[in-house]
Amino acid sequence: MAPRRTHGVLATAKDLLAEAPPERGGVLWALRPTARQLDANLVRLPSGGSVAAHGEPDLDVLLCVLEGGGALTVAGEEQRLGAGALVWLPRGARRSLAAGPEGLVYLTAHRRRPGLTIGSAPPAGARGDGGEPPCLADRLCPACDRPAEAADARFCARCGTRLPD
Repeated sequence: MAPRRTHGVLATAKDLLAEAPPERGGVLWALRPTARQLDANLVRLPSGGSVAAHGEPDLDVLLCVLEGGGALTVAGEEQRLGAGALVWLPRGARRSLAAGPEGLVYLTAHRRRPGLTIGSAPPAGARGDGGEPPCLADRLCPACDRPAEAADARFCARCGTRLPD
């Protein structure tokens, strides 16, 4: 396996899917560079797999189906999904996904969530590196974007997706 890049061509969906056994569901790839404004995840739902109904109050999400098919339910309306479908999920829209018999592989992209902090941010320049304050991005579920309650959680309590290592 080639080393992971931090810019330019990061990977190919074909290679990422070939590296993971077909029965493996969940997040197969996530955008990882720390200095970024975008979050993106390559997700596989095996046949019959699903993402429970949830709403995202803060972020719009773009979803692109790469392989397979299934159903998307948004605000109570079911829509069929197939390879090549481009889906915009506006913030606040309650939605769920269900994979069809061949499974469902999709890519999501949305603005990066601001760091989760308690209290006020340190004054400008106080961090020394000019970056954002520390956040809990490693505790955010890549499927439903909810933070894990426990620091040692390995799976999302809401949808069951494995959390990033």
